[in-house]
Amino acid sequence: MKYKTLILKTQESPDYELIDSGNGEKLERYGKYILRRPDPQALWNKNLSEDEWKNNDAVFDNERKSWKFTQNDFTRNRDSSSLRDGWQIAFDDLKFNIKPTAFKHTGVFPEQSSNWSWIISNIKNQKSKIKIPDFNLTANSSQLKPKILNLFGYTGGATLAGLSAGAEVTHVDGSKSAITWAKENAELSGLSTKPVRWIIDDARKFVMREIKREVKYDAIMMDPPSFGRGGKGEIWKIEDDFLKLLDDCSKILSDNPLFFIINGYASGYSSVAYMNALEPIVKKFGGEIEIGELTIEESKTGRLLPCGIFARWYKN
Repeated sequence: MKYKTLILKTQESPDYELIDSGNGEKLERYGKYILRRPDPQALWNKNLSEDEWKNNDAVFDNERKSWKFTQNDFTRNRDSSSLRDGWQIAFDDLKFNIKPTAFKHTGVFPEQSSNWSWIISNIKNQKSKIKIPDFNLTANSSQLKPKILNLFGYTGGATLAGLSAGAEVTHVDGSKSAITWAKENAELSGLSTKPVRWIIDDARKFVMREIKREVKYDAIMMDPPSFGRGGKGEIWKIEDDFLKLLDDCSKILSDNPLFFIINGYASGYSSVAYMNALEPIVKKFGGEIEIGELTIEESKTGRLLPCGIFARWYKN
């Protein structure tokens, strides 16, 4: 099986920057605020001094599992109430509400921005190949709008990418609060009127019902956790459920699918493992596979912070 190995890099942008990392921490700028958070992948020394690291707006306390909003001149020059309640940032045309959560997350994974750009360009490239006869100016909408399924969709980065490129998206997550957050992001991005279904459900059960309903999708994206619970408390364990879900997903792919993306944050797994799991799709549809790491590049040094893995299949 032929494949390409890539290291995808998220670089500094107007609303996001990885300032420094090391000694199990990372220092990031989200819009106008600077956050300091733990990151076990940062297995090296910091470049900046401790005084420079203290120049932040919020620090996540890993022991107490909570944020400490710093009270210094740096913070007082800003709107601290916005920091606690949430603020907005953008990655190109995709906009997100940022909120410091009890799980140290912010509601967006910047390392995924490369995948979002890839999704948009892939969909637009496929749509450009569709030929509409001069005598038929109302081509079948399904031809013009690929149907995409986003499983474990969280706050909707990949969903927003699909919608912005002109696809119909079904967004599935077991968390009601995540779905609400994703809807907010769609509203912020001016995409709330686009064709999207928001589904609060267990991923496996939803896909099994889609099989019975004979629903087909032109692309599938998933970000399976190592452990999780569905909307009704269903337990997900990647070692038990991942291959079953992948097999079910293969049954709801259309006859001429566009792509299939798997992102991974579960410790102990390799992008090669995800590539091997996608082999049946390659055998059936042809196409190519790209695998590798999702990283963020430090703005000052160019050093890369590894954040996750990916495997993506697509028609060439």
